[in-house]
Amino acid sequence: NAELTFFIYLFFYRSFPLSVKTGRTMTDRPISAIRGEKLLKRVRRGWMWNQFFLQEEYTGSDYQYIGKLQSDQDHGDGSVKYVLSGEGAGTIFVIDENNGDLHATRRLDREEKAFYILKATVVNKWTGQKLEPETEFIIKLHDINDNEPKFSKEVYTASVPERSDIGTSVTQVTATDADDRMYGNSAKLVYSISQGHPYFSVEPNTGVIRTALGPGDMDREQREHYQVVIEAKDMGGQRGGLTGSTVVKITLTDVNDNPPRFTQSIYQFRVPESSKSGSIVGRIQATDKDIGKNSEMDFTIISGDGMEMFDISTDKETQEGLITVRKPLDYEKKPSYTIELQVQNTQEYVRFMSSGPKDMATVRLAVDDVDEPPVFEKASYLYEVKEDVAVGTVVGSVSAMDPDRARSIVNYSIDRRTDRGHLFNVYPMNGSVFLLKSLDRETTAWHNISIVATELNNPRQSSSVSVYIRLLDINDNAPMFATVYETFVCEKTKVGQRIQIVSAVDADEPSSGHKFSFSLAPKGTHHRNFSIRDNGDNTAGILTGQATYSRLHKSVYLVPVVITDDGYPMQSSTGTLTVRVCTCDHEGNMELCNPEALSSSPGLSTGALIAILLCVIILLLVVVLVTALKHQRKQEPLIISKEDVRDNVVSYNDEGGGEEDTQAFDIGALRHPAAAAALDEGAKQRRDIIPTDTLLMAARDNGDVCEFINQRVMENDCNPTAPPYDSLATYAYEGAGSVAESLSSLGSASSEAEQDYNYLSDWGPRFRKLAELYGAEDSDF
Repeated sequence: NAELTFFIYLFFYRSFPLSVKTGRTMTDRPISAIRGEKLLKRVRRGWMWNQFFLQEEYTGSDYQYIGKLQSDQDHGDGSVKYVLSGEGAGTIFVIDENNGDLHATRRLDREEKAFYILKATVVNKWTGQKLEPETEFIIKLHDINDNEPKFSKEVYTASVPERSDIGTSVTQVTATDADDRMYGNSAKLVYSISQGHPYFSVEPNTGVIRTALGPGDMDREQREHYQVVIEAKDMGGQRGGLTGSTVVKITLTDVNDNPPRFTQSIYQFRVPESSKSGSIVGRIQATDKDIGKNSEMDFTIISGDGMEMFDISTDKETQEGLITVRKPLDYEKKPSYTIELQVQNTQEYVRFMSSGPKDMATVRLAVDDVDEPPVFEKASYLYEVKEDVAVGTVVGSVSAMDPDRARSIVNYSIDRRTDRGHLFNVYPMNGSVFLLKSLDRETTAWHNISIVATELNNPRQSSSVSVYIRLLDINDNAPMFATVYETFVCEKTKVGQRIQIVSAVDADEPSSGHKFSFSLAPKGTHHRNFSIRDNGDNTAGILTGQATYSRLHKSVYLVPVVITDDGYPMQSSTGTLTVRVCTCDHEGNMELCNPEALSSSPGLSTGALIAILLCVIILLLVVVLVTALKHQRKQEPLIISKEDVRDNVVSYNDEGGGEEDTQAFDIGALRHPAAAAALDEGAKQRRDIIPTDTLLMAARDNGDVCEFINQRVMENDCNPTAPPYDSLATYAYEGAGSVAESLSSLGSASSEAEQDYNYLSDWGPRFRKLAELYGAEDSDF
């Protein structure tokens, strides 16, 4: 023990004085002097004390004596003073300053602190001068067995696979003892098991827990959890040692030692024949005592007449077998099926294969008959037809039949959502598709329509099929210029100079590709001015036909080019090339052209013509609008006609014609309704109220104009068909009982004849003034 050797050496080294006044001891001599080397002088030391060891956990009431410090400077005359410093000086450790006795003031624990380092010196009590240099020393605590073993965890958790062999390691527990491992057996531990027999055991020295029973006794399906208590005892396990314990919770983990088993040996399901592919028919249940991945199952169909018609898969969540439809079913062909199923784990342990890892079951499937919609012979139809086919031509036909035993008659129709242009139709009884309108491949090259087949007896049962119609191209479009060509020619040039390359396009798409030929129109003066050269690659070059051109003589040339394809029937068109005559520099670059030649053609452009046409239309609209407004202003109101002698309000904005106005309102028509009815044939009618014979007859019968007028007023007030405007009806009738009767001249036979007004004087004082005016002669005025 290195530490113990150090303190033994310290004890002897410190116990003997290094020097005394009478001579030297062997320990005073350096090693070099003993070997005959040159003697080195040592510094004289004056400290003397005993070795300092202290027992921990002191229980006495007095201070615990440690030892005594002594210096050779202390002659016992009380002139020296011992001074202590360092760890715990003055609190834990105290020294008698007069004699150097060292004491501990309280109980100490080695596990808290094993040793203390202090320093001591001697000073003159009266002057305070140090008599010796400061020296360091150590106080070490002796250990006693006062701490029990402690485990690193209060509760351990561990696991071990079920059916493990004897001695399989489970886990290791570790305990520690705070006592001194270098002093006695206080910290020497021994492990033992106090609870958990006979399933587990523990190694005494290492704390490793192992299984104590064989595979047949450690079955998770019988018991999964175990609680084991492990003890650790110090003093090497001897009597009197302290003990600590911990709990170890051990779980047996699952291994795949149990095969899955069907809950039934025979399963029965019914499935409608209209079930789609992938439809679930039923669920097959199987059980497995294992858990987790060891309980995952795999279902397969191993035999039976339904192997091609049905599938089975595993539901990952419920671990059930899902039987699904694989192919369309037909009750009329086969009404039932039988399949054999097998179930096994997805992960198999060869060690436990002897228990039979696979299980079998039988499934019987009955197909239920349902009323099915018609079934087409093909999933889709494709027909090709030339774009110039005549209307009414049959493009193709579709066929469907009722798969049920009844074999209902099927009618055909077109889903108009797929043929909004009504280009095709279908014969309801035989499914022949024919043409309703002309087709154009250049507009639409493909037509996709849906034909619907419906059972005659049950219209709710219907199905549809797609029919794809491809239009084949015929040569029905003439080639034309690829773009609008416009170029120029210099006044000074040379014959055969190429001034433009032209190309053509064709909306048709012949299988062998386009082949165009170019030539100048046969008629015209352009032949001597220009020529054309066919390049053979669907392009042509326009060449000059003379060496000089005059911009002043003619500034623009229109060159007609005939473009012909090689299709059947052959198609051709004429395109016009505009050539302007311009002044050029010596390199042939255009410098100046006539203003009229700057336009693309000598006439008006398409844009200009459209603008002019729009202006004309706007002008016509303005004229029509003004005319309509004037006509509306000139229309007369409903009741302003002066020639209408019936119940009218006649409005005048002048003074009027007086007594001689014979064209005004004639009330005689009211007094003589019969005469008015006779003259009504040629008279103008009122616009707001249609006169009726009933009112005229009422006036004739009553003979009272006032009553007639009141009836007319009531009729106007109560008439719901009256126009939505105010109408004022005024009737010029004075009423009965008047001496003068009516003063109006309307009833006079003639307003032009001479009249005698002397009778006015007989009418009373109210007419006196009138009698004076009319009774005087003309000469009086």
